[in-house]
Order: sequence, then structure tokens, then C-alpha cells
Amino acid sequence: MWRRRLSALLPRSPCSSSAPSSYQQQHRHILLPTPNEKPLAPILLRLFTSQAGSDGGRPFIAFILGGPGSGKGTQCSRIASDFGFAHVSAGDLLRNEITSGTDQGELILEIIREGRIVPSEITVELVRKAIESTTAKRVLIDGFPRCEENRVAFEKLTGTEPDLVVFFDCPEDLMVKRLLGRNQGRVDDNIETIKKRLKVFESLNMPVVNYYSSKGKAHRINATGSADEIFEAVRKLFSSLRL
Repeated sequence: MWRRRLSALLPRSPCSSSAPSSYQQQHRHILLPTPNEKPLAPILLRLFTSQAGSDGGRPFIAFILGGPGSGKGTQCSRIASDFGFAHVSAGDLLRNEITSGTDQGELILEIIREGRIVPSEITVELVRKAIESTTAKRVLIDGFPRCEENRVAFEKLTGTEPDLVVFFDCPEDLMVKRLLGRNQGRVDDNIETIKKRLKVFESLNMPVVNYYSSKGKAHRINATGSADEIFEAVRKLFSSLRL
């Protein structure tokens, strides 16, 4: 029930690496209550926690961040397997929507081809549905939030923050090398689009990492080694948590 109610409250302004559009300027206040309204966060928090999980509490939520080619997807699969997390990949959710053949899928495809960030109302709604579909008490959200607007939308609409944020820190040249070498036939695996994606990541994703770092929630993982070497650092981090 709370999921359906949250859907109606999703913001309608897209992330953008450029200056705010006239729409964004007109609607930047959309998440703030008017003087005669009650704040949304406490209401939504009750909705979120009352029905999430068999014990009435929401799942443990971990945001997994890192640039394209940082290896976060590989690490998420291993975390999910070893520590009992449901793995929700924002990128996979968007690609699945593309293959669905819907108008929204066509829009997402065009945006990804241009190396831009998909609008928040699309990404947040897909993530919300994915969380709704699992009964797991621990959830990894891989590749989300993709920008500050994603972060604000998620936190405002759920009334909660992630319990943990993991950032896979990897040099740009290594990420480019990995992306060009994986040959998965993806529309965004060409040198021009890769460079655009890295610029977008630096301008939009790093403020999210820095925000959670300032709150003591972000943990940086050196992502320059082999998959096994990187996971050893990941394993130590997750083994130290109270899950």
C-alpha cells in the first residue's frame, strides 16, 4: 500500500549535468511542504517501516557507488552471495526497461546513448518496485543514487537514509580499459560514450559520495586490484557490520 502511495509523490524533475532547466527552476521546491502542510518525511517513514520486512522494520539498505568500470557489479554479486543480500542493480533495471519495448524504454535508450543521467522519477520508481518485490532483509542498491537529486528524492519519499554506502574508488584510465575490454555489446561501451559517462560520474555522483562521507556513512574501497583482492577488503567491511 505505501508503495502505491509513494509512487504518486515522486518528483518530476530530471537529473542534469547542465544548468537547471526552466522546469527545474519552477519545481525545485516540490519536496518541501507549504506552511499549512505537515512535513512528508514522518508520514512516509511510517509507511516505509510499517510494512517492510516480516518484523515490521525496513530492510538494511546499502548503496553501492563507483564509476563505470570500477567493478562494483562484480563485487555486488559476491556480497549478495556471501552475506545474504538481495542485489538490485539500477543499471540492469534501466536496461531491462529498454528491452521491454515501451515508450519509456525508448526514452531511456536515447538518454543512455547520449551518456546522460536518466530522470529521477524513472530511476527512483524502478528502484522502489525492485525493493518492493523482494522479501530480503538486506538489500544492495547498485549504482544508485546517480546524483544528488536521486538521493534527495529517495530520502524524502522513504523518510530514511541508507545504512551503509560503499564507494569503489578507481582511476579513470583503469575504468576506461576495463570498459573497452569487457565487450558485452552494450550501447554505452564505446570510447566516446565512456568518456561522457566518466564526466557525468565525476560531476554528479561524486557529490553524493562526498555527502555521505561527511555523515560518516561512506566507506571507500580501493578498486584497482584483482576481483579477489578487492573482495578481501569488501569482506572485511561487511564482516564487521551488525547485520
